[in-house]
This record gives sequence, structure tokens and C-alpha cells, in this order.
Amino acid sequence: MTHRFPVRVYYEDTDMGGVVYYANYLRYIERARSDWVRDLGIDQNRMREEDGVVFVVRRVEADYLLPAKFDDSLEVHTTLRSVTGARLSMVQEVWRDAQRLFVAEVLVVCINETGHPARLPANIRLLLH
Repeated sequence: MTHRFPVRVYYEDTDMGGVVYYANYLRYIERARSDWVRDLGIDQNRMREEDGVVFVVRRVEADYLLPAKFDDSLEVHTTLRSVTGARLSMVQEVWRDAQRLFVAEVLVVCINETGHPARLPANIRLLLH
């Protein structure tokens, strides 16, 4: 299942040429991941407080295919690829209508308060399968 998250490109997102600054794509996909997790019913504050674990991005491999521009209406697609004991692998794409502008392979890991890898809580694993 693919989660869809709308994004509007604002002037502050662009460079002098009106093209989206490359780092802002990472912001767009972060917002989409947060919204996806919330839509799954995962309360990240509760996960941190009760289970003592949080999600962090371990790796992002990104390809910039076409530029987005000021005032574009975009959509971020998030698709979960795999879940292991402490990892989530996903692909995130930014689309403008039928044009794929950006694609990223993202590895998210679960860590404890000391920063070490930790197993995903069982209730969270169930929501992800």
C-alpha cells in the first residue's frame, strides 16, 4: 500500500531560479513519513515514553530526476518495502502529476535512548505487516 502526502512548493523552498533547493526534498519526504506513521496509528511520543525507542533515518539514497518549481503541487508517495526486527526499508517518490521528480531509498532504524539498535515493539511490528 502506498501512502500519499500532498506538498505545495512555496517561495521559501526555492533558489533564485525558482527551482526547489535539493535539501528540501528531504524535508518533504520526512513530513510524508511522519504523516504515514501517524496514519498507521503509531504514536511516536508514546513509543518513546513507554517503550524507550525512537525511529531514526540510518540511510537515504536519493536521485533527483526533474526539478520542482515554485507553486507546484506535488505528492509524496511512501511505500514500505520490508520490515525486520529493528529496520524499516521504504521507497519515497515525489511526483508532479504523472512526472516522477525525485526518488529515495530510505532505511529507518529503531534505537533506544543510548542510541543503540533496538527491536521494534511487537504492537508496532503488527501495524506494519
